[in-house]
Amino acid sequence: MKNHSKTFFSYAMGCRVNEAEKEVFDRRLTEAGFTYTPDVPSIYIFNSCAVTGKAERETRQHIYQIRKKYPKTMIVVTGCSATYWKKLGRNTSLPVDLLIDNSDKQYLVKMIINRFLQPYVRNLPGCVRSRIKIKNISNKYLRSGRAMIKIQDGCQRFCSYCIVPYLRGLPKSNLIKDIVKEINSLKNIKEIVLTAINTEAFGYDTKESLIDLIDAVIYKTKIPRISFGSIHPWSIDRKFIDYYRSIKSKNRLANFFHVPLQSGSDKILKLMKRDYSVKDFAWKINAIKKVNPFAMVATDVIVGFLGETGGEFQKTYKFLEKTPIDRFHIFRFSSRDNTAVYHMKERLSEAPPDVKIKRAKALADLSQKKYNQFLQFLADNNYRSSSLFLDKFENGHQQALLDNQVPVWIKTDKSLTGEMKNVQVNKITADRLSGELI
Repeated sequence: MKNHSKTFFSYAMGCRVNEAEKEVFDRRLTEAGFTYTPDVPSIYIFNSCAVTGKAERETRQHIYQIRKKYPKTMIVVTGCSATYWKKLGRNTSLPVDLLIDNSDKQYLVKMIINRFLQPYVRNLPGCVRSRIKIKNISNKYLRSGRAMIKIQDGCQRFCSYCIVPYLRGLPKSNLIKDIVKEINSLKNIKEIVLTAINTEAFGYDTKESLIDLIDAVIYKTKIPRISFGSIHPWSIDRKFIDYYRSIKSKNRLANFFHVPLQSGSDKILKLMKRDYSVKDFAWKINAIKKVNPFAMVATDVIVGFLGETGGEFQKTYKFLEKTPIDRFHIFRFSSRDNTAVYHMKERLSEAPPDVKIKRAKALADLSQKKYNQFLQFLADNNYRSSSLFLDKFENGHQQALLDNQVPVWIKTDKSLTGEMKNVQVNKITADRLSGELI
């Protein structure tokens, strides 16, 4: 290795599963005696994304930027771009010291030590030590008392546009007892964010269920707040809605649901192989809002998919306009090699780039309008909830997350970072909420 000091820095691009995996790397390297620092680290770990061509390009750009910034640092790249390149034998000339695909990601820390640090570190702990100390790891989530917990990997859905199942494999779930143990090992954490490639697939291979998991975390841990990065449409059925209603009064599960839609057109959903209809999806969202009108619902939408005419796009626009979805993330479609959609291009037309940009802009404007309406609804009702204070300050105010993950600015004369406090929303100004401690 070019630099023998036991220091490291890590960065995750893309989904929250990548962020959760990064946190595991951070904890295990810290247990092994390494120090987390952005100041010329010996090792730079990059957990990459390849869900779109743009993400893959950004991965390559980031690698070159890091090599330029840290010429003597060992660069370790893992994640979906690394897996994609290894499978296809691409980008072999990138300035990377170690490329680790997803199938070997669990051994990343051990591989780093065995290959580069054996003279300096003889033994990697075989298990996670109890009461992990995380205060010396700089991370926007951990600094504010939040931790990402990966519960599941892989997907069996093979949506026509998605390369992820080819890069992460079929579903693999962590056992509930192990997830609970990991949560209980964390110190000074107020919220855990359960992350998965597909929540529907949790427990397929272990004969457990998502509801079993939530129940176990509620009753077997003392974490004040439990949330999901995303919860997939197939996970939300009548049983889940009934369960959400039954635990609502416990105030432990965050009232936030990011449910990926992708299109408001049945024709496009069928081409995407999403296996639900617009009517099915609307029922799920309305059911959540019926249980709790203050719950925030967000979604993902792809514009310009193969076969999406102006008329099909209008169906998506109108569906998002009338359905109680409060915010959406918009992606412009681009096909990926080695997916079903790559071959569908031969028979289906694709909207030109300028049309995709126009459609994305229309949905972004609608999203902002609906989000502002939701904020106004919270302000009009002087919404009260327990809130987690983040490491964000501005003009004597500190930002906190309500129990529906909506940010609110609270006036305070001292830092409350990482603390849970009861707050009341009192007004909306310039597209953001403000409130007070109660």
